[in-house]
Amino acid sequence: MCAQANAPAAHLGSTARTVMDARDVSRALTRIAHEILERNKGASNLLLLGIPSRGVPLAQRIAAKIASVEGHDVEVGSLDVTMYRDDLRMKPARALMRTDIPSDGIDGKVVVLVDDVLFSGRTIRAALDAMNDLGRPQAVRLAVLVDRGHRELPIRADFVGKNLPTSLVEKVSVHLAEFDDEDAVLISGTSADDAPSREEESR
Repeated sequence: MCAQANAPAAHLGSTARTVMDARDVSRALTRIAHEILERNKGASNLLLLGIPSRGVPLAQRIAAKIASVEGHDVEVGSLDVTMYRDDLRMKPARALMRTDIPSDGIDGKVVVLVDDVLFSGRTIRAALDAMNDLGRPQAVRLAVLVDRGHRELPIRADFVGKNLPTSLVEKVSVHLAEFDDEDAVLISGTSADDAPSREEESR
């Protein structure tokens, strides 16, 4: 996953500004949960798969919000896409993250992929390839906390917490309490020196 997009605030420079605080993040996830329920006409047959690292706690939070409405738990798992990325030959070896699929698999399920930031779309393409090796879901949908634009592939999120217009020289940092002791989305970078790394561009 993108090291630049999730860098601690201390490394974002003095120009970093908060575009979503903890309350904004909570409201966005609540809205996504309700939109998923409306689209799916309930919680039956749902499986939320978070893309490590920050997509996993986001999936867990959305599932908890769905459960509070529906009165029963929703399946949640994680899907590592490391070995399916199209930049493996161009980068040093990446640490493998956790893939955790429910014992009954993904066949026939409505799978909602969950990630923190949607950028080029390459991470989601890798996730789709990874799922091909796991089974055949009934449908696949995508939920992201932030869509920052600049797509390189024909991929579009079904559920978006916030559409955040950005320039390519800006960096989007998602902080979650599970990793960073706070919930926030920050944006930084105003010069060519702050252009996103190739790793961020591959998201």
